[in-house]
Parts: sequence; C-alpha cells; structure tokens
Amino acid sequence: GLEHPYIINWLFILPLLLELGIMGMSVGMIISSLTTKYRDLMVLVDFGVSLWMYGSPIVYSISQLGHTWYTKLIVFNPVSAPVEALRYCMFHHGTIMVGGLIWSVCFTVIVAFVGIILFNKVERDFLDTV
Repeated sequence: GLEHPYIINWLFILPLLLELGIMGMSVGMIISSLTTKYRDLMVLVDFGVSLWMYGSPIVYSISQLGHTWYTKLIVFNPVSAPVEALRYCMFHHGTIMVGGLIWSVCFTVIVAFVGIILFNKVERDFLDTV
C-alpha cells in the first residue's frame, strides 16, 4: 500500500531518469555529429565531459556547498536539478529546485532538437567523411 509517506517520491524517479537519458543521448548525438568532421574535437570533448562530471552534484550535495559564487554556477548546470531531485526522491536528502528542473527540461528539449537536426544533416555525408 501507500502507507509509507515517501512512496510517492519513487513515482518521480522514472521521469527524472528519462529526462537525463534524453539529455545525454542528445548531447551524444551532437558530439558524434561534430566529431565525424572535426576529429580533433575529441580532445576537447574528453576534457569537457570530465569538467561536466565535476560540475554536477553527483558525489556531493548542493547543500554542502553553502552560498558561494560557484554554487550559483553549479545550479546553472542542467544536470544539477534532476540529480538533486533524484537524491531527494530516493534518500529524502537533497533539494528540489523547481526553476532548475524547468531549465533542465528546456535545455533538454533544445539540445534534442539541435541534436536530431545536426545528426540528420551529417548522416547523409557520414560515409564520405569517415
């Protein structure tokens, strides 16, 4: 039954994971589309992925950072709000930032459209550039 007060939180895990999955797939489509033509971009992508990982609150919680200038920078990261919401849903520890979730969904939709358009454009000439 629904006697546990936090069972409703588990219903939000699937949409959050779906949104993060679509974001990752979309960014991956953009990167793969660009690296077929610009091979040296992989060096920058490796650095960027590492930087994005450290800039996302995966290992740490945003509440541990306090109110500093880089906290605002990390909150601007579109991965931060869904990760914090997942932390809250699963462990009841973390914060739910509604504005951050809206920003994250908007970012995901924009990146998905750009990724689909760019991938379809590059797909025609893919064999010629590889």
